[in-house]
Amino acid sequence: MTRPYLIRTAALLTALALSCAGGHLFLRFTGAGGLSALDIARAILVVITGFWLVWGGAAAVMGVFTPARAPSFDPRRKPVGMTAILVPIFNENPAETFARIAAMNRGLVDLGIAERFHFAVLSDTQLLEAATQEAVWFERLLREPMSAGRIFYRRREHNTGRKAGNIEDFIARSGGAYDYGLILDADSLMAAETIGEMARRMDRDPDLGLLQTVPKVIHAQTLFGRSMQFAASYLSPSFARGAALMQGREGPYWGHNAIVRMKAFAASCGLPELSGKPPFGGHILSHDYVEAALLSRAGWKVIVDPELEGSFEEGPENLIEYAKRDRRWCQGNLQHRRLLGAPGLKFWSRFTFVQGIMAYMASPLWLLLMSASIIAVVLPEQRPVFLRFSQTRVDLWVLAAAVAVVLVLPKVLILVRGALDNRNRRFGGTMRAAASVVCEIVFSTLLAPVMLLLQTRAVAQVLLGLDGGWPATKRGQNWINLETAFRASWWIMTLGLVTLGSTVLFAPSIALWMVPAMLPAILAPLLISLSSMPSRRQALPPVFQTDLELSPAPVMVQYRAILASWIVPDVAPEPVTIKTASYVAA
Repeated sequence: MTRPYLIRTAALLTALALSCAGGHLFLRFTGAGGLSALDIARAILVVITGFWLVWGGAAAVMGVFTPARAPSFDPRRKPVGMTAILVPIFNENPAETFARIAAMNRGLVDLGIAERFHFAVLSDTQLLEAATQEAVWFERLLREPMSAGRIFYRRREHNTGRKAGNIEDFIARSGGAYDYGLILDADSLMAAETIGEMARRMDRDPDLGLLQTVPKVIHAQTLFGRSMQFAASYLSPSFARGAALMQGREGPYWGHNAIVRMKAFAASCGLPELSGKPPFGGHILSHDYVEAALLSRAGWKVIVDPELEGSFEEGPENLIEYAKRDRRWCQGNLQHRRLLGAPGLKFWSRFTFVQGIMAYMASPLWLLLMSASIIAVVLPEQRPVFLRFSQTRVDLWVLAAAVAVVLVLPKVLILVRGALDNRNRRFGGTMRAAASVVCEIVFSTLLAPVMLLLQTRAVAQVLLGLDGGWPATKRGQNWINLETAFRASWWIMTLGLVTLGSTVLFAPSIALWMVPAMLPAILAPLLISLSSMPSRRQALPPVFQTDLELSPAPVMVQYRAILASWIVPDVAPEPVTIKTASYVAA
């Protein structure tokens, strides 16, 4: 057995053992007066939901204790292979998207390796007015250095297969001209040094079919966005490092900020159209995990490298936009149940499909567990009154404490490691990093009941046969006023009020323990609105501050300068000198 297989086996057995131990303890606490069918059902739910919680925490813990390595390479060495940088867009802001391309292009030109990279803007925009704006801004993009014969634009009249179909169409028509394809999203931004090194990695390893980076979220302005931005910059690298240990050469593909080998992708990743109607039939929405599985099936390496810096993206700035995107991911992941038995897939690919499905099924299972606990009190099945109430309090305490430990411990360990290896200095020091971690825990805890209900609704809609489609993304700072937030979450507030009120009436002994879960649901409109407001970074002490805010990457500064010069041409942007980033050893 090679190392990844040993690590993933150990992690699986540990998660299984701890979750089964939790179920056993749950039965002991609830079974003092005799077990019922409801008690056994609740214990099974504890084991299932607990397994996925422990499994997620295990990756983070492994990442904390895995030494980080600093990649070293010559950023000016030209790659051998030709790379097409693909930028699929769909009703995006063309000025912002093309300014990102211009910033990346200028970096490649400055390094002297631009001739090995072409940009292809693949538009699926269906609105004629938006398409016209794309054409106008593309003309502006063509004034950039070395753009002639290197930067292309194409718009499809019919967006068959959406993003995956757009990329597949490019590969079928033009993929033969390139060795590699660097796939980005419209909001992706990458340092030229990183782009060059990814191509050189493909040159060095002929068995490498896909190399995935771990993007950091940038340019967030709201409380919701900045919380996600901090988590992606400070916490995610440890989670990704641990996951990479288990995945080995059967890693993930997240659909963007990754480079693929053209011939491998073309030969292995043709996606089927599932029989039947959406949501379970039709085009596969979560195509990236399927494409990674198909590459692994064909014998290609699929690698994620958490240490490769210089990969960025922008995230949703409010909970409503996040929920729209999450709804699409939910439908796409649940489609994967039809692929679990596909011939030739690796075990880990099938497990990844199950993991993606459970990422959404866990929410209704948690809700079911909570409902069953309330029913266990309302229908005590003739147990002694004092035993019934006291035992219920104990099992709720144990369950809450176990969940808190699993969720909080990895973040505390990441903070401690950051203090020991001086990483916290990049985030304003240990005290500021600690304040940010605490605020992130509090904020994510407040939003957890709202997210649980949103994901439960998404799962229910898919199971009822409702197609969510692929809605366009509204990027940037989108403040949600209280009226809009209420229209989007009135049902969450109503459900929280009804549940808490019913608990007070019919199960008063556990009403106090239901308040932490139901109060955020009751306040959902207020939470959604307040968290979408621009955060006051000048407040003391500032929280959610990231290393890229304290010291922006050169490509980020270049992008902002280009966008400012394009939109306000009379205002001269600050001069920007592109230099080798600090993480590169020249």
